[in-house]
Amino acid sequence: MRVAIYTETFLPKIDGIVRVTMLTLEALHRHGIETLIVAPDQGMREYAGARVVGVPCVRNPIYPEGRIGIPNPLTYKRVRAFRPDLMHVFHPANIGMMGVVFGRQMGVPVLSSFHLDIAHIATFYGMHLVGWALEKTVTQGFKWSDYTLAPSKVVQAKMRAQGIQRVGLWRRGVDADLFHPSLRDAATRAELSDGHPDETILLYVGRLAPEKQIEQVREVLRRVPGTRLALVGGGPHRPALEEYFAGLPVTFAGYRTGQSLARAYASADIFVFPSAFESFGLVLLEAMAAGIPVVSSRVGGALDIVEDGASGYTFAVDDVEGLVQGVAACVSAPGRLDAMKAAARTRAEYYSWTTIMDELVDCYYALLEGRQPAI
Repeated sequence: MRVAIYTETFLPKIDGIVRVTMLTLEALHRHGIETLIVAPDQGMREYAGARVVGVPCVRNPIYPEGRIGIPNPLTYKRVRAFRPDLMHVFHPANIGMMGVVFGRQMGVPVLSSFHLDIAHIATFYGMHLVGWALEKTVTQGFKWSDYTLAPSKVVQAKMRAQGIQRVGLWRRGVDADLFHPSLRDAATRAELSDGHPDETILLYVGRLAPEKQIEQVREVLRRVPGTRLALVGGGPHRPALEEYFAGLPVTFAGYRTGQSLARAYASADIFVFPSAFESFGLVLLEAMAAGIPVVSSRVGGALDIVEDGASGYTFAVDDVEGLVQGVAACVSAPGRLDAMKAAARTRAEYYSWTTIMDELVDCYYALLEGRQPAI
């Protein structure tokens, strides 16, 4: 089998979408599936055996770290020369929409998966006309695809409500060997707490951007005694957050990957995630695998993976009172937090990337054989 993958973002940038893309390419390589990836040209030429077809790109005005790729006739020529059996589009926006069009022109099945609500992002930043246009474009791209995949039940329901007929569920997973409670580390805990390791460490991991609404955690720091916040990650909103949290028990721990990131998760106590919107939220599963409960807004996959009262708590977007009460409930009684940490780890162990990627490969074969995919 030969598969062409289209994505709006790729290495050297690292985010949730890129990580899923990398895991997909690695899984396809293990399965012996020849893969080509079409992505913004940022110098990458190969990954996990897949050749990268870079397309010219410009800086994204909404998302400065991102790039907007501009496919051209040479892109089509290179993809056609690859002779793909199937197209997998990681969101039919710009590069992705061209993947849908290329697939229809070449007469091969097109699978499109949902990865980022870019229309919502544009609207959030006040670009309402852009958001409207993106919503129309992306929805049409999904409708033109032979099959579509949502990352969570919330997104799946939304896509069906938009009139997209064939919507499966491609769950997200976690490396439960890397993210593990055994990596709890006194030195890391001291660093995250700025020398106050006996206090309750609230952790956020991810991009520091306005839509993540990290400012809402200030009310938790004010009302739940003995709590401190550690922020792992970087982004354009960091200077504003540093000013907003000045004088409060907040540590900016910077960008981390691999073992360093895993130790940060395991060395904290509660993961907080007040985001305004999310496609899934890989960080939620990573936190739970590391053995810390999650207090998250009801976005992305939060409702799929967090068991309220057991492995964490969820609250409505912008419900700051719900965020405060969720954190307070985690530390409400002796032994309560330890029990929730154990429950979070147990829950995360059900989400194996190996199983999830095997399901994706089975979906590919079903589409090529004209069968209904099992996911």
